[in-house]
Amino acid sequence: MSDEHTHQSFETRAIHAGNTADPLTGAVVPPIYQVSTYKQDGVGGLRGGYEYSRSANPTRTALEENLAALEGGRRGLAFASGLAAEDCLLRALLAPGDHVVIPNDAYGGTFRLFAKVVARWGVEWSVADTSDPAAVRDAITDRTKAIWVETPSNPLLGITDIAALADIARTAGVKLVVDNTFASPYLQQPLALGADVVVHSLTKYMGGHSDVVGGALVTADETLGEELAYHQNAMGAVAGPFDSWIVLRGIKTLAVRMDRHSANAARVAEMLTRHPKVTQVLYPGLPEHPGHEVAAKQMRDFGGMISFRVAGGEEAAVEVCNRAKLFTLGESLGGVESLIEHPGRMTHASVAGSLLEVPGDLVRLSVGIENADDLLADLRQALG
Repeated sequence: MSDEHTHQSFETRAIHAGNTADPLTGAVVPPIYQVSTYKQDGVGGLRGGYEYSRSANPTRTALEENLAALEGGRRGLAFASGLAAEDCLLRALLAPGDHVVIPNDAYGGTFRLFAKVVARWGVEWSVADTSDPAAVRDAITDRTKAIWVETPSNPLLGITDIAALADIARTAGVKLVVDNTFASPYLQQPLALGADVVVHSLTKYMGGHSDVVGGALVTADETLGEELAYHQNAMGAVAGPFDSWIVLRGIKTLAVRMDRHSANAARVAEMLTRHPKVTQVLYPGLPEHPGHEVAAKQMRDFGGMISFRVAGGEEAAVEVCNRAKLFTLGESLGGVESLIEHPGRMTHASVAGSLLEVPGDLVRLSVGIENADDLLADLRQALG
């Protein structure tokens, strides 16, 4: 993060960091540099350091500077997808024979990456309840190189005490990785709490409009940042200029959107707790949530994601998803429109039969920014 933006509020950084007016025309929005290569002023005479757009592109640079500023980091890197970002990070941190502690509740694609791809490379992993610092400490071995955390987690909305795990990671000499996708940097700042790397699916709240796929890594460690940048270039799964531009546009309204997502989700969660066909509501904003106090300590608000369990089991949960009308049945999350899904058969099908398997009666909501009364009416009719 440049010194220029260090003392600015989040909302100001979201709009201005990386968004320098175009020096040629004065355009207040960074141009889309839809270009693959750049003219050099003699061999090795690069203009602004640009030679080939896999290595660097001005539109992607603007996004990466913005990401670093929002997370309070020194280096931000943008990728073609969240999983591309995760893959780059794992290759940079790990070697055959290393070990990673992963959470017992995580995005199905992340689990698939560990279980089906990274494991074939000779990297081992074990599962721990990351909401229990003692369980994480016990899972660390002399070969552990990283602790991987999602908070809030996907899809059970578990909460991990980032500062507590950062202390454990430092003592053990391992890296703490925090997937901050559900919270966004507006609601939570993992680097300030001691994390080493933050992971994002930019597809979700950062883009915010269900019209782009992207991923990001941010770190406050200059050396680690250089190592990640080397792997980003060497592996090549970079964000394209148009996708970078779309995410930059979305980020400008991140703060106001997250306020509305959180306010709507609070009303939805409260209604669900009183509905006779709902057996459990998983939302960290509820006082009865086991992670509520930790979430209140490390988050600005509780976000727009809710999961709940339905009386009647799996088929009843599937029917709720099918009957919803305003809540669109679809995968992904974090857009301005509300989404509903059945994790066991959709986003988390890849964890079936594993220690991360999700309950069959679970429904996950991504609460959008529509009128809350309309959302409540739709859920009531879907529940029947």
